[in-house]
Amino acid sequence: MTPGRASGALAATCVSTFVVNANTSAVSILLPAISEDVGVGTTTLQWAVTGYSLVGAAVIVTGGVLGDLVGRRRVFVSALVLFIVSCVLIALVDSGAGVIAGRALQGAAGSTLVACGLSLLSVATSGPARLRAVSLWGAASAAGAAAGPLAGGALVGSTGWQGLFWIDAAIAAACVPLTWRTVAESRDRNRPRGIDIAGMLLIAGALVPFVLALSKGPVWGWGSMATLGCFAVAATALAGFVAVERRTPVPLVDLRLLRNTVLVGATAVILIVAGTLNGLMYVMSLFFQDPAGLGMSPLQAGLATLPAAAGLVAVAPIVSPLATRLGARTVVAAGFVLTTAGFVALLFQNTSWGYGSLVLPLAAIAVGMGLANGCASAAATASVPANEVGAASGISNMARYVGAALLVAATATIYGTTTGAAGVPRPEAVVDGMVRSALLMAIASALGIVLALCYGRHRPSRPDGADQVAAAAAVAHTVARPG
Repeated sequence: MTPGRASGALAATCVSTFVVNANTSAVSILLPAISEDVGVGTTTLQWAVTGYSLVGAAVIVTGGVLGDLVGRRRVFVSALVLFIVSCVLIALVDSGAGVIAGRALQGAAGSTLVACGLSLLSVATSGPARLRAVSLWGAASAAGAAAGPLAGGALVGSTGWQGLFWIDAAIAAACVPLTWRTVAESRDRNRPRGIDIAGMLLIAGALVPFVLALSKGPVWGWGSMATLGCFAVAATALAGFVAVERRTPVPLVDLRLLRNTVLVGATAVILIVAGTLNGLMYVMSLFFQDPAGLGMSPLQAGLATLPAAAGLVAVAPIVSPLATRLGARTVVAAGFVLTTAGFVALLFQNTSWGYGSLVLPLAAIAVGMGLANGCASAAATASVPANEVGAASGISNMARYVGAALLVAATATIYGTTTGAAGVPRPEAVVDGMVRSALLMAIASALGIVLALCYGRHRPSRPDGADQVAAAAAVAHTVARPG
């Protein structure tokens, strides 16, 4: 691979992952403005967040496999085009359904860009150059996730919320000729041919009705036929998924890997962290901007997320050394203790609290999440043989999307039901909604502590630059340790 082609692959993948992560993290900040513009409540618009995650969970493994089979560059460029189409659709529509549909398309595009982008970097580089490339990719992922809320908040006040999607579409469009001209086509000719379409549809068939039941349960009634029917469909689809995965020669999820207790524990940790992080961002974005809450502008709300973003990024360099010295189980448990303590502190929120009272709890939550997530992401791929690293990474990334979908849906239901309660003054209802949401996430984090105590023993070798890279990239995704 020539230096020019390697640089082109690096530029295309880093820019695309920055845009995708910035877009994803900005959407929660934009929800109040979108809600006001299209006339749909934020509880319904939570599907703009959960829909993205649901589709991402179903597609991320398939996107990577498709790239291996028909060409990574071709699939990567196709995903860029789909991302552009989704941005234009969202910017032009004037309905909540259009926004939700556009975000679902973005889930497919974004997850495929992640899967194929890492493959492009692996093919385009080797040795120390690969380490540097994945390091930059991880930094771009983290920077995008941190910059998204700030950029989104700033754009709402200047161009309107649509501005974010027009800018993202323009940047993605610039990546298309760059990728086509500078990135060589590549395939994995040793991979068995075939795509697990049935598994992809069944995992979607399990997740969508389950999330629908979580969202509509308070309206339909938890014991209603509609709610119970959704749960039954989800359970049936999940059973079908397991049956299909046992028989197909190219499974979406290799069920044999689930016998690995370290991988299963790490994946569960990733699911909880992704769920609580996305749930926190959703509820805090609404609470910050609600006139009965803190009454912030979108820009102020974006700035208010910086302590959490800073905590996640700042802790990444120390994760690998801590795990080597103390063991993964200890670091994960300590991370969840910090996270739980932060959420418990939020339970004491009342109408007299200002933003300053939230900074330390938010920072503690973020640092704890960074410790648990970074350690678990590294353990997920380090706990399996080299020929199974890709499959393990796919499982943990799928869990990341699943956790985000489930916890955002549950948090949106709790917050929306509580703040909409009749006969309760709006300021008290908004604070109560935030507190009850924090309680749910405190319980999830406490489960993480229990999980860590049951976590298989895993003490990684002395960390080097590759471990630091994997931990940094884990802010947004699980990546194989670059070598």
